[in-house]
Amino acid sequence: MSLQDKVVIITGASAGIGYDLAKRLATEKATVVLAARSEDKLQHLGDELSAGGTDVLVVRTDVSDPNDLNALVEQTIDRFERIDVLINNAGVECFCHFEEVETDEILQTIETNLTGAIVLSRLVVPHMLQQGSGAIINMASTAGKLCPPYGSVYGATKAGLIAFTLGLRGEYLNLGITATAICPGFTRNGGIYDRIVRATGKKTSLALGGTSTKAVANAVLKGIHSGPPEIIVNWPPMRPAVVLREIFPRIGEKLTTAVSRRFLRRAAKMTSDEKNATTSENPDQPRV
Repeated sequence: MSLQDKVVIITGASAGIGYDLAKRLATEKATVVLAARSEDKLQHLGDELSAGGTDVLVVRTDVSDPNDLNALVEQTIDRFERIDVLINNAGVECFCHFEEVETDEILQTIETNLTGAIVLSRLVVPHMLQQGSGAIINMASTAGKLCPPYGSVYGATKAGLIAFTLGLRGEYLNLGITATAICPGFTRNGGIYDRIVRATGKKTSLALGGTSTKAVANAVLKGIHSGPPEIIVNWPPMRPAVVLREIFPRIGEKLTTAVSRRFLRRAAKMTSDEKNATTSENPDQPRV
């Protein structure tokens, strides 16, 4: 699929992977619909892309709010009369000791990472069916393939996205709509990885590795153009570890946990420290 003049919705477009993706899509001459909660950042990006000649629509959107999702689709159709690509990129991280996860954190992670993507896809698919074509890109994670310690809630949402992608493909692939799950590892300039490195001074081990926003953007474009079921974006390659864990669950579990535990324990400690600092500053803040 050539992206010239194609209408592409990107959620979570105000920072990280979504921000870089929007710029990359603009170079492909796509028409871009930017959606995120941070209206100021979103508008700044929209103005920048518009100044470069890109046709842009900015819609302030909280993907956990169904009313916002309806408004996003309605405004896109009113303005451009079609939706060619949906990139479900919005997401929040949740890396901490499971016994410390608040109920509202669990619900917010599920609603943002999984429920929002499913609901938005439900609103978009009828338009794609009417057109006879479309592509849905779901930003999953290697955490959805090998759910890591200290990331059970986050990994569950990403595993759900991968399963959702497979279901969409089975139903709509023969009707001209592709669906692809992108599974990045820890991504430089993409979110929590940079925060952990700043807080701890430690990077991932060579065995765990990671990726970059540029590599993720390349994978998204590949997903749009060729529509594979899934693309894992990480160096070193992680698919052999996924296969090993499927064939030899106990051995695979020991190896993958050994590789990821130390780094993610630091992430969990960072989250605990942030929560304790917030509670100290606001002693009357309610806990769920």
